[in-house]
Amino acid sequence: MALPLSYSIRSALARRTTTLLTVIGLALVVFVFAGSRMLTDGLAKTVVDTGSPVNAIAIRKGSQTEVQSVILRDSAAIITSQPEIATASDGQPLASGESVVLIVLKKRGAAPGGSADGVNVTIRGVSPKSMELRREQVKLVEGRMFQPGLDEVVAGKRISEKFQGASLGDTLRMGGREWKVVGLFDAGGSGFDSEVWGDSEQLLQAYRREAYSSMTLRLNRPEDIGPLKERLEADPRLTVEVFGEREYYAKQTQQTSVFLNALGGVISVIFSLGAVVGAMVTMYAAVANRTVEIGTMRAIGFRRRHVLLAFLLESVLLGLVGGVAGLSIASVLSVLTLSTTNFNTFSEVVFQFHLSPATIGTSLGFAVVMGIVGGFFPAVRASRLGIVDALRTA
Repeated sequence: MALPLSYSIRSALARRTTTLLTVIGLALVVFVFAGSRMLTDGLAKTVVDTGSPVNAIAIRKGSQTEVQSVILRDSAAIITSQPEIATASDGQPLASGESVVLIVLKKRGAAPGGSADGVNVTIRGVSPKSMELRREQVKLVEGRMFQPGLDEVVAGKRISEKFQGASLGDTLRMGGREWKVVGLFDAGGSGFDSEVWGDSEQLLQAYRREAYSSMTLRLNRPEDIGPLKERLEADPRLTVEVFGEREYYAKQTQQTSVFLNALGGVISVIFSLGAVVGAMVTMYAAVANRTVEIGTMRAIGFRRRHVLLAFLLESVLLGLVGGVAGLSIASVLSVLTLSTTNFNTFSEVVFQFHLSPATIGTSLGFAVVMGIVGGFFPAVRASRLGIVDALRTA
């Protein structure tokens, strides 16, 4: 017969102070572990959600980002003539040539006139069809849309909240011109919330450019990406690569995600060593204090494996409680909004922590593993106590 679960629970509650300290240590580790995962998940979700499953993006072959890409106008005409591209309400292809540049803006609270706290922000030149292309993602929430042909821009809501000069009615200086912020848009937490949009032709003129940075295309069906990609990339007149929009934006976070995951992993490992040692000390103390109890259990018929499982289960329960506590604290991070530099584009991305089911599962699993590692050797020691030796200490 096995020892009941209630025995392990009562044993842990009998040592409230040491149990609480162990749970706090485990919770801290899980908080750090879950927080780092939420950070990378939030960044990935923000950037991937920027793309639409029915949109494709074309950039110059070999370019890593739109900032590095050049699409000539004659190439743009060839791209937009493909049969897989949907038709807009005016009967023309639902496609947009877009120009992307970076400017430096200061975060709110930075000292005026100083050079500190200036970061790159993406300015996207778009066509009138861009709003139709992204109607599911982008909604104007304040002010009005910029008028084509004028030096006007609309800003993502998160950019307006975090950076100077990006609020409704402000003026941004870029390309030797003054651009008035006439509206704010909400992109549902996607990467577009970290951008400022203006008329593509005006932006090209301001920066003395002739070519677009990229082409955004609406497909008739998501599965049309395969034939479109194959034909355009094989066309000898073109030097382009074609991606599904979600695929393209997912690639933009790879380097940043790897760095954040590595940093969080190192910190979690360091902290987890301390938590495991704490759990081990707690369980060794439990074995020492319950030597006679263990001897009595063995004398009335409980086998070594029953004692081993009881103490191991107690340690796992501590890990699980610590995991739940750490996750509960980490979940509060979901209300925070952060900004970081995307290592691919070197521009600022504003995002929120995201607690996904996968993070919940891996965090609890990590907590249980710490409990098993911390309790294994004390549990083995308890199971190996001889009946006579244990009762002799009474």
